[in-house]
Amino acid sequence: MRPENMWVPPPFHRGSFSGAKMAASLVKNFLVGNLMPEKCYEQIFLTGNVHVPCLKFVLNRIAGFWIILDTFLAQIPQLLKILWRGSAEGLSVASVLLQLYAISCPVVYAVANNFPFFAWAERLFTLSQTAAILFLIMHHRGETLKGLLLLLGFGGVMLLLARCAATAVVSMMQASSLAAVNASKVLQTITNHQNGHTGQLSTLSVFMTWTGSLGFIVVSLQESGGSFTSLLHILSSCLSFVLLLQVCCSKRKAKTD
Repeated sequence: MRPENMWVPPPFHRGSFSGAKMAASLVKNFLVGNLMPEKCYEQIFLTGNVHVPCLKFVLNRIAGFWIILDTFLAQIPQLLKILWRGSAEGLSVASVLLQLYAISCPVVYAVANNFPFFAWAERLFTLSQTAAILFLIMHHRGETLKGLLLLLGFGGVMLLLARCAATAVVSMMQASSLAAVNASKVLQTITNHQNGHTGQLSTLSVFMTWTGSLGFIVVSLQESGGSFTSLLHILSSCLSFVLLLQVCCSKRKAKTD
């Protein structure tokens, strides 16, 4: 006879095994379909080998994902926050204008070199977001007409450069775009420090920009090693991280006040 207090393991349910198998299959399908080829999945998860080429492949995929998010979506939270709060307090006009210039440079370069539209069309989406942010900053400062004229003048100059500028000028603009991005971040950092707060600067936008800059570092190091461009991307990431720290500290300070 079995003692009454003796522990008896629960019966095995086939359903739990099939559920775990289904979950493993879903994970595999997601990883193989989005991050890695099946051979890498087998190397890493089934055999347990640290396969360096596969790890580089996965890292590049993740970096590419963050770059896409930064390119397409990073400005949207900032735009929505300005619209929702009805204020653009704390945002630097010069900083956003430099962002607009940096995003315009690849478009000017593509148009000047007759690249197909699909090769640079996504830049127009980001360009329109940044232009809208600049206009809203001017609008909330009571300078709506000035903001409209600024955008029209800027657009006209960029169009003129794309159609008439020499190849050397267009190439120089393209090369200067990353430096303009870094200068933009420096100006916003200085503005935050002078104001003692970050105003309506979006935490999500800053975070997405920072992760996107990390993605650019990974891709740049893979393609060109320790080049000057890689150093600029590293500087960009550091500046984005400083902005993120400023936003987080400003929010914490606002909660304690």
